[in-house]
Amino acid sequence: MRTFDLTPFYRSTVGFDRLFSLLDQAAGEGANGYPPYNIERTGENDFRITVAVSGFSQNEISIVAKENTLAIKGEKAANENGKQGEVLYRGIASRAFERTFQLADFVQVKNASLENGLLHVDLVREIPEAAKPRQIPISVGTAQAAKTVEAGDKAAA
Repeated sequence: MRTFDLTPFYRSTVGFDRLFSLLDQAAGEGANGYPPYNIERTGENDFRITVAVSGFSQNEISIVAKENTLAIKGEKAANENGKQGEVLYRGIASRAFERTFQLADFVQVKNASLENGLLHVDLVREIPEAAKPRQIPISVGTAQAAKTVEAGDKAAA
């Protein structure tokens, strides 16, 4: 496995700490592929994260959105002793997991649903009016100068 040491970059750059931390985190998460997930764009500003959580009930999954991070955590309840019989082979993974996603600015969680062993988390990007680009009208410089000259003439009179 390859590892990269980003320490020299931390010393020679200013303001890119978060970027390098994300690179470190992404390199570490590559080995853990449980549970599998999809990220889809469902509209211009709409997204959906689908996580395969078969075997987990609604009560065993928690979703927390904090700042620009979405954390999905699943933890099975204590042993299922109430079931009859002995398991001879366990091929369906039911181990605890925690999956985190970095969200872009202005992305909010709209809702979450659990269907057929798939957890769907719908996201929407709502950019506030103050952050949206706006058209700036261009005025002609001679008209502004003419108004200034007229005001000066009236003041002199």
